[in-house]
Amino acid sequence: MTYATVMVSLALDQPNEARLAVAGELAERFEAAIVGVAAAQFTPPLYFTDGAEAQKLIDEGEASVKRRLAGLEAQFRAATKNRGGHVEWRSAVDFPTRFVLAQARCADIVVSGGQSPAFSDAFALASPKDLVMQAGRPLLVVPDRTNWLDLRSALVAWKDTPEARRAVADALPMLRKARDVTIVEIPEQDDDCSLVMAGVTDVAAWLARHGVTATARISEGARNEPAAAQLEKVAGDVGAGLIVAGAYGHSRFRELILGGVTQHLVTQSTRCVLLSH
Repeated sequence: MTYATVMVSLALDQPNEARLAVAGELAERFEAAIVGVAAAQFTPPLYFTDGAEAQKLIDEGEASVKRRLAGLEAQFRAATKNRGGHVEWRSAVDFPTRFVLAQARCADIVVSGGQSPAFSDAFALASPKDLVMQAGRPLLVVPDRTNWLDLRSALVAWKDTPEARRAVADALPMLRKARDVTIVEIPEQDDDCSLVMAGVTDVAAWLARHGVTATARISEGARNEPAAAQLEKVAGDVGAGLIVAGAYGHSRFRELILGGVTQHLVTQSTRCVLLSH
């Protein structure tokens, strides 16, 4: 398995340099095509007007969106001009989440920026929360202060669920290139630690058969300590530049209410995070 097409989602009024750098690096590492995508929708004004004045306002707003999307295309092409391989740009005046989700069908992995815990503008930003839960592709979330994909140490946040199994399989190309790989599970209150360790050891053995040498461990944090805090401590201990995790949602109605660890990884992690749902 490899990544043949890397897609990077760009956003208006957001820093895009970090995600462009990491997406370009991924494309180089795996000799992959790189596709840039962006969309935005004209935000209607809060006041009311009608007739010719309303149409003029809409036309001007859409023209402004098109100019700004053209600016993103220029930024994308400047960042990828020396990366080699196939480079493609796709954009539209549309709701960004809807557009990016549709384009994700052509990619093996989607690269996005993180998201502020505060409210975000659905007219200008394809939320990584939406992308990871609905794209059907792994999502690599890149913090704004990152300037490269650090694979010296990778951490797999294991939980015996379909989402975590899918995430490890989706991350195999990157894990094969990592110098050190650690698999950790955070036991819950009533878990038998010996059984938890046996499960993590199984995953390490599976990875070994795919050419990845990994160390198995369980978190030694207090059982009442939040899982996100325990995960960050382990990531710091091993110097992880990449975290691999399953993405979990609590809402069956659109699956937009993320679990605590997933929410933390999308909004507050200082490391690159590969998430699969």
